[in-house]
Amino acid sequence: MSWRRGQTYGQDLRDRVLAATGSVREVAARFGVSPAYVAKARLRRDRDGSTQPRPQKPPAPWLLVHLHDAIAARVAAEPSATIAEIREWLLRVHRVSVSMATVCKTLQLLGLTRKKSRSGPPSRRARTLPRRGRLGVSCSPV
Repeated sequence: MSWRRGQTYGQDLRDRVLAATGSVREVAARFGVSPAYVAKARLRRDRDGSTQPRPQKPPAPWLLVHLHDAIAARVAAEPSATIAEIREWLLRVHRVSVSMATVCKTLQLLGLTRKKSRSGPPSRRARTLPRRGRLGVSCSPV
């Protein structure tokens, strides 16, 4: 039996796993599932009385699918906006609260890049490390 990430096990297998007796490891080995799955399914059955799988959440970038045009227009209008600024704009204007990772994944999905601003200070590492020339000698600006 092969299981693919993002899909639930079938209800028939779920019912057989929950009806089986024995330790978690024995049941998992008998049906070819993980011990964690057996333990979680049993816990959910005992706690909630439910043998049905929980509804699955959509992938994070699809949370903003209805705003793709607005996000693209925003990036075109302000190419130097940071991901945090776009996230704040989404919350303020569209009342959608998402993580910075979701905004980043959505921008990647849309094929949008943000123009980097040179107004910020350079990284600390670049300022503190000595520059070395081809011969390994530190170069000092004249």
